[in-house]
Amino acid sequence: MLKKRRSKEATIPTSSMADIAFLLLLFFLVATTIDVDTGIGLTLPEYVEDPEQIEVPKDRMAAILINENGEVLLDGKPISIFQIKNTLKPRIQSKIDLPKKKKLIVSIKTDRKTVYNAYIQALDQVKLAFFEVRDEYALAKYGKKYKDLEKEQQKDVKNAIPIIISLAEPEKVK
Repeated sequence: MLKKRRSKEATIPTSSMADIAFLLLLFFLVATTIDVDTGIGLTLPEYVEDPEQIEVPKDRMAAILINENGEVLLDGKPISIFQIKNTLKPRIQSKIDLPKKKKLIVSIKTDRKTVYNAYIQALDQVKLAFFEVRDEYALAKYGKKYKDLEKEQQKDVKNAIPIIISLAEPEKVK
């Protein structure tokens, strides 16, 4: 009689599995970039101890008020957030040829309970108005959009159309 041969079971060597897992983990930790929100990039003015109070004429100011429900007032009149850009553009354009001390100032004031998204949308609309006026001015003067201009030309456009936005501190809620 013939004896049956017993076949050996196939085994996978696991002695170096921990080393491989550790190396993979280390590779992915080093190779992965983590997206960190940096917030809104705003340039704040320098601190001045005793600032002089300057009276600003009403025709130079565009006051945007946003309440806690996201309702917007532009110079005391109700307006949709998405109408801000088209309403501000003619006012910005009318001040192009004036000196910097007579340019339009846009003041954005919120309530403490204002939804952050409404505030950001309003700020974006204001910036879009300034950017579009800059593009139109650059096209008329240099025949190119603002981003395609050379540094000196961009500086000239920035001087003609400075972005002056006042972010007023929210009023306290009682």
